Amino acid sequence: MPLYETVIIARQDISTQQVETLTENMSSFITDGGGTVAKVENWGLRNLAYKIKKNRKGHYVLLNLDTPVDAMKEMERNLLLNEDVLRHMTIKVEELEEGDSVMLQSRSARPERRRDSDDDADSKPAAKSSDEDDAADKTEDKTDEGEE
Repeated sequence: MPLYETVIIARQDISTQQVETLTENMSSFITDGGGTVAKVENWGLRNLAYKIKKNRKGHYVLLNLDTPVDAMKEMERNLLLNEDVLRHMTIKVEELEEGDSVMLQSRSARPERRRDSDDDADSKPAAKSSDEDDAADKTEDKTDEGEE
């Protein structure tokens, strides 16, 4: 069976209990269709990048699914009909993540990223100072020509 990851964003004014009920209802579509729900992660109430239907925040939930296509389509159809769901996105993946997703990992547990912009910042002042030296040499040459 294909593997999927689905992220659901629910309205900010519903309770955490209602979000769990919504998640259970969507999971039941998957299990009734012959699939399994490998993992459910509740990411909590988070800020949205922009307003969606007059909401500034939303309850985020991640579902890792191993399910047939028909069950996935039925779940997505019900997500579209549910008024509490602001957005949802489903992607097909090669394999499901083991353990916590990146959203639940603490910053110290995440791998460090190398920042190339720091290296560029160090090289720019050096180039600028050499340009200033060239400009100073040109002004000295002009004053020497004027004295002759």
